[in-house]
Amino acid sequence: MSHWLEQVKWNEDGLVPVITQEFETKQVLTLAWMNREALKLTNETGHAVYWSRSRQKLWHKGEQSGHQQIIKSIRIDCDNDAVLLEVVQQGGIACHTGRHHCFYFRLEDEQWQPVEPVLKNPDEIYS
Repeated sequence: MSHWLEQVKWNEDGLVPVITQEFETKQVLTLAWMNREALKLTNETGHAVYWSRSRQKLWHKGEQSGHQQIIKSIRIDCDNDAVLLEVVQQGGIACHTGRHHCFYFRLEDEQWQPVEPVLKNPDEIYS
């Protein structure tokens, strides 16, 4: 492993949380997880690669949808326990629900309300 990977404080599952932010707008697109291999591949390929906790495997963002995330920078926080990716979001859709970003619920009157439009039906994206 490269020295820079050893500086990351991985959790007990060997993962680190990753905030993905759109490079131009600075909007937060998603929160995901990476293991060492995912972070190494992200750096090597210039495309976001995450660790899918539900599927227990590497997840190359956009492998099915085509909505890849092109890396502009990879950062780590002051505690070395969180990663920030600045990306160019291909196709304008980062969320598997067909929305621009994953944070589309807002708390209103003590209820979570969807406040962002679906840009493309997920059935069309993942057919």
